[in-house]
Formats: sequence, C-alpha cells, structure tokens
Amino acid sequence: MDTVYLLWHVRADDQHADDAKLIGVYRSQERADAAVLRLKMQPGFRDHPAGFEVSAYPLDKDHWTEGFVTLYDNEGR
Repeated sequence: MDTVYLLWHVRADDQHADDAKLIGVYRSQERADAAVLRLKMQPGFRDHPAGFEVSAYPLDKDHWTEGFVTLYDNEGR
C-alpha cells in the first residue's frame, strides 16, 4: 500500500466557521466512499451531506513543506 485515503467532513457556517472532522483513514477510495454511504444519514451529517471530502495521501512523503506563520506570540498578542 502506497496511498491512504482520508475522509473528512467539513461544515462551514456563521456559527462554527470551518468545523472539520477527520472521520477515518482507509486503504482505498472505495472503502472511504462506503464510509460516506454509511454515515451520510447519521445525525448532523444528514444535515450537511455535501461536507464529505476524501483526500488521497501518498505514504512516506512530506505533505506540509513550507513552514507556518504564527499569528500570536507566546503571550497571546
């Protein structure tokens, strides 16, 4: 296996901004798609059925390579 498939559910609204949940990690696109079918009628998910996203991630590879920016210093400013 050289790739795994991450299943996310992302909901964007005024109250929660971007509310992202990592649902699971699967061996194939088909298994991730089957999880969507199992979950899309569950409470919360059924109200936001378009929020499911599957992302393929190759293993043994850096996926965040450009560092990051901190908005606040260590004292919260």
